[in-house]
Amino acid sequence: MSMYGRDPWGGPLEICHDSATDDDRSRNMDLDRAALSRTLDETQQSWLLAGPGDQGRKKKRYVDLGCLLVSRKIFLWTVGVLVAAAALAGVAAGIAKAIPRHHSPPPPPDQYTVALRKALLFFNAQKSGKLPKHNNVPWRGDSCLKDGRSDQSFRRDLSGGYYDAGDAVKFNFPAAFSMTLLSWSVIEYSAKYEAAGELGHVRDTVKWGADYLLKTFNSTADTIDRLVAQVGSAATAPGSTQPNDQYCWMRPEEIDYPRPVVECHSCPDLAGEMAAALAAASIVFKDNRAYSHKLLHGATTVWNFASDRNKRGSGSYSPRGSDAAKFYNSTNYFDEAVWGGTWMYLATGNSSYLQRVTDPKLAKKAGAFSDCPNYGVFSWNNKLPGAQVLLSRLRLFLSPGYPYEEMLRTFHNQTSIIMCSYLPVFKSFNRTKGGLIQLNHGMPQPLQYVANAAFLASVFSDYLEAADTPGWYCGPHFYSIEVLRSFARTQIEYILGKNHLKMSYVVGYGKHYPTHVHHRGASIPKKGGHRGCTGGWHWRDSKKANPNIINGAMVAGPDRHDGFKDARKNRNYTEATLAGNAGLVAALVALSGEGHGLDKNTMFSAVPPMFPSPPPPPAPWKP
Repeated sequence: MSMYGRDPWGGPLEICHDSATDDDRSRNMDLDRAALSRTLDETQQSWLLAGPGDQGRKKKRYVDLGCLLVSRKIFLWTVGVLVAAAALAGVAAGIAKAIPRHHSPPPPPDQYTVALRKALLFFNAQKSGKLPKHNNVPWRGDSCLKDGRSDQSFRRDLSGGYYDAGDAVKFNFPAAFSMTLLSWSVIEYSAKYEAAGELGHVRDTVKWGADYLLKTFNSTADTIDRLVAQVGSAATAPGSTQPNDQYCWMRPEEIDYPRPVVECHSCPDLAGEMAAALAAASIVFKDNRAYSHKLLHGATTVWNFASDRNKRGSGSYSPRGSDAAKFYNSTNYFDEAVWGGTWMYLATGNSSYLQRVTDPKLAKKAGAFSDCPNYGVFSWNNKLPGAQVLLSRLRLFLSPGYPYEEMLRTFHNQTSIIMCSYLPVFKSFNRTKGGLIQLNHGMPQPLQYVANAAFLASVFSDYLEAADTPGWYCGPHFYSIEVLRSFARTQIEYILGKNHLKMSYVVGYGKHYPTHVHHRGASIPKKGGHRGCTGGWHWRDSKKANPNIINGAMVAGPDRHDGFKDARKNRNYTEATLAGNAGLVAALVALSGEGHGLDKNTMFSAVPPMFPSPPPPPAPWKP
């Protein structure tokens, strides 16, 4: 037999003599035992267990992922698919970014927002003193820079502030009320102002007025003995030709006649209103601690002056025969005591003010229980309705409890009665055929009262909604808050042009509005040189439209028959005032936008947490 055999792997198999010794074989057997004693992984075991037929198969490769053993082929396919998907997503994102986007335009502002932007411009047109760079009224300029200093008995700077209406008199009483009302609207609806793009504008408007009020008394002192009530003169004695703000028809920029300063030493009504204005403004500017403190210190000083019994005297800033008595006569000071005290409490959190305003004796003197025809008519002369709405807010949101609850509930009930009086079903006030409520009983210049009522109705309905209260009672009948808002909307819409004349009573709003506004600055062209005291009479008596548009001015309004005369010389139809426009701005912002938009907390930022005192124990039982 041949010594060579066939190797099953294809090569020759040589059989040769084994020359290893016994010792070598013994050592090799020990090594084999050690190798067999090791633990083999699955792959190695598969090699050992593979049969002869398995030796020719292709070996599978695996990827060890730590806790999982995956076929290398499957792993590579999975990674490839993920990479491809990521690349595809990146390409899609790049294409999406490259395609120009066509954003849908924001919805147009509602009519109230449009009118609000106009109405605020009126205050720019009324500014006195050195104007800011961006006043946005091209026909106005610096004016009356010597106010105060030109009066030999005063000789201090009183430039700044606002002209009251179509003349150049600066009346502090209605101006302070206007600033209080604007501040109130900012505190409640700052988010709505911001949405309209007017928050900075209205804050600047308030600051301009507040800064001037601080000039009209020694605001750095703790006690004072006098206040400035008025700058300028509107005296109209028969046959008098003395140049003043009533006799002359001049642009404020051209005024060169003396402008007297009127001071008062006994005027708790004016002082109470000024305290309200400065206290409310201090809440508006609470984000500026130094300025807010300055305002609040001034408010405290002037409030102490108003509360000094030795300085009350006749109790009015407007004595008989004065300019103030003719244009802005104050009937008493008790409503200012409630109004001013309420704002002082909200600005300081000092409970002594709340104790004062919830005194039933003060409430009675202020007319809280009166049934007079003007009850509930909120105006520069009657602050009680506004104070009662504010105190109702306090009760709805904070519920101070004893010892304030009884009087706060009374104020809340009185507020509900006022809201009922606005509804046509109760016929508390007449209405024109066009639907305008006659809050001043058919007297001239009705719109300022209508705007104020629309604001009170709107803000009170927002209070109810924010307190999760769906409405209020008028006797046994329940009315939803939507009824109250409907009243406010219909009255403001009448002012904006929804009337039988199709006349907007806000200048610059809509297509048809008054063009002969009773206003010196708007009626005289800016160019033309100095015209003198009577040089402007030509423009006063002209039938032509005003050369300058006084945007945002709400004129006095129609008569009780819905009639209107667009005549410059008839101020009962065409004159606009600070107080009237302040109410309009407040009502417009309350109605603008969607939802109530009310800021519940800012008003109470200075009020400490309420822990109602328990009522006193009953008297001991006696047999």
